[in-house]
Order: sequence, then C-alpha cells, then structure tokens
Amino acid sequence: MRHIAIVGSGPAGYYTAEAAVKKWGDEARIDVFDMLPVPFGLIRTGVAPDHQSIKGVSRRYEKTAIGDTVRFVGNIAIGRDVSIEELHSLYDAVILATGAPKDRLLRIEGSDAENVIGSAAFVGWYNGHPEFANLNPDLSGRHAVVVGMGNVALDVARILSKTEDEFAGSDIVTHALDALRNSRLESVTILGRRGPHQIMMTPKELGELLQLERASPQVESADLPPLDDDAVLEPGMRKSVTLLREFAAIPPNIHGEKPIAIEFDFFASPKAIDVTDGRATGVVVEQTVVEAGRAIGTGETYRIPADIVITCIGYETSPIEGVPFDERAGRFANDQGRILPGLYCVGWAKRGPSGTIGTNRPDGYSVIDIVDEDIGSGHRKRGREGFDDLAAERRLDIVTFRDWQKIEEAEIAAARHGSPREKFVDIESMIAARGL
Repeated sequence: MRHIAIVGSGPAGYYTAEAAVKKWGDEARIDVFDMLPVPFGLIRTGVAPDHQSIKGVSRRYEKTAIGDTVRFVGNIAIGRDVSIEELHSLYDAVILATGAPKDRLLRIEGSDAENVIGSAAFVGWYNGHPEFANLNPDLSGRHAVVVGMGNVALDVARILSKTEDEFAGSDIVTHALDALRNSRLESVTILGRRGPHQIMMTPKELGELLQLERASPQVESADLPPLDDDAVLEPGMRKSVTLLREFAAIPPNIHGEKPIAIEFDFFASPKAIDVTDGRATGVVVEQTVVEAGRAIGTGETYRIPADIVITCIGYETSPIEGVPFDERAGRFANDQGRILPGLYCVGWAKRGPSGTIGTNRPDGYSVIDIVDEDIGSGHRKRGREGFDDLAAERRLDIVTFRDWQKIEEAEIAAARHGSPREKFVDIESMIAARGL
C-alpha cells in the first residue's frame, strides 16, 4: 500500500489525488490536508462569487474525495500542527499543493497606507475566507484604483461596480454585499504598465464589463495600436483587444447614463501612493513606452485620485519550515516537481501563479508519474494509521469530508434568497456546524 500525503485541497491537490487513484487504485491511501475545515481552496475563496459555473468543478473533486482511498483531513496546518519532517516520516511521498496565497507586494512609497489592499486579501474578503473576513475596506470614497492587467483585476473592478441585484445567484458573503451596497464609488481605474497588446485578460471576463447595469468601460483610442497590428496576435488575445476597441468606441452619452466609469489606463506605472493622515489619497503614475515587450519609464508623471487602491500584481507561495524556497520566484525550489527525496510540489506551489484551474490537471498527473518512478514498490511507511496516532496524541481536531458535507448543508440552509449558500466566515462556526 502506497501512502501519499497531499498538502492543500484546492484544484492542484484534488487533481493530484485523482491521478493517484487512477495510477494505483486500491493500492494507495491518499490523505489530503488543509489548514481550513473546508476543502477546495481557490474554488471556494478565490474564484469570483458571480462565476458559479467555474465553481462547479468542485463536484468533480467530490467524486475523488468520497470513498476509502482518498481522505480529507481538514483543520490541520502543516508547519504548525504537524511538521514537514513528521509528515515525511509517515508517508511514502509528501506533495505540496499549497498554491500561492500571499500577495506579491507593490514596493513603492505609500504602499503600506490604510486602504491599500492586496487582491488576495480583497478577494478573500468578499469570498468569506476566515483570514480576511474582518478586512472591512472603506468604500465610502469616490475613486478606486486597481493595479494590474489580468483577470483578477477585472474581477475586482467588476465586483466593485455591480448593483446588489446583479449579485443574484452568486455566493458573495453578506458582509461584503452590505459594504458594496453602501459604496459611493464613481470611478474604477485599472492601471497597466504596458499596452493593450500585453494584457493578460481573457475575452469572457472582458466581455462581462459590457453587461454591467451601472458601469461603463472606457478606453482611450490613442492607447490602441494600429488595427493592422492585431493580426500578429494569437486568437484569444485578438478577441480581447477587439473588445478594448469596442470599449473605446462606446458613445459618450452611454457613459453619462451609467454612474460608474471603469477606466483602462495603459502605459501607466505606479511610482508612489499619496498619503494623508495615514490613508491613500492618490497614485502617482509614470508614463511608459513598451520596448521589446518591456515597460520603460519616460520620466513624465501624473496623479490619479484614489480613495482605495487594490493591487492585483501576482501571488507568492507561503514558505514552510524545512522546505527549500525560491525567494525570487515566490515558490518552492523544485526540479519538475521534485524538491527533496520523498518531497514534491504541484500547481502554483511548483510553477508560480500561472495558468487556469484546468492547467493543474496535467500537472497533477505528471507529479504522480514522478512519484511512482521514485518510490517504486519498496518498503512502505505507516501512512494514515501513523498520522491518526499522532493526531490522537496531540488531540488535533480533524475535520473529515463527511463533516464538510454537514457544514455545506448548514451553509445552504442559511442562504439568502437567490444565493446558493451563505458561507461561514470563521473557523469556529465551521467546526460547530459539523455537529448540527
């Protein structure tokens, strides 16, 4: 019997568990650990609450999680409750699928001011992540600045701009919905260091901005390259740039009918955040030009008013004591998923925050092939039995998948009208709900 520990129950973790089941069947026991009492990682706390179809992939993970081969071990923090060394002593292979939960920092003057928030924290806040549920961002000002040109920046801008009715069918948590209902925002500026041909935004997410009831996307025609230049773009990117051209062609009278402007500011690199009495009041921006794909500052600066700044510039993996870490790349140091003998990584913890949810599937299958090659059919460790003995000795309170199903039932029962669930936003409530 092969004993495998997977740390992290998000897409990378469950695709890896799925691959292990297909590789070894009943000849393996796979324990999937998570520091939260609830599974699915970014599917629950990272995917936008108004993208329910994407969240539906968790049903696939449930098929893997139900049965004796794969076990969910929630409410266990590796590095706090159990060390990597202890886990390694119990399992034939330990696979880190911890993702990249930390914001990459915007290292400019004023970035530590009040109401300057990273996207991991802001997205976690409106998605009900226990670590960020008490964030309480101030939305009483008129101007928001979103730094970044990827889909996360689009998610943040869209969520800030929606009416309460537009959240029907979503699982946005009530505390966020209440705050957004009382928002006084009039503009959301999306800052990008480079130009339209370098954005990382996909057509579907860009197209959603055209459907907003009270917000209108705006692009300066002068920022767009000549139309003929679009021919060299790959099809997805070409569709995205075509949408930006549509935004630039929206008649001004349409903007007047909608009270919120979503303004794309290209060739704009943030250089400092203006701060008054500890709070952000504006962003100083340097104009850039793009040379060989890189943004080069021109020395010309201007100021954008900002009552709240949300940075969407990437994520980093959280280090774990005893695991080699690549500080520059913000992920575990690894060679195609191998970290040390018996220790592996997968997903964002392996390659950094890139790709889609589906990208993690081939990644998971690949690492299981590597593990199979490494561990062969030799001596086996105690695995699940050994961990259960350790957990009993330390009186660790494990949350199982059956417990999670009870938590989910309670969330569904508590849902406001039109919402699929009302998430528990603190660990104590999650654990209490399993006894209902």
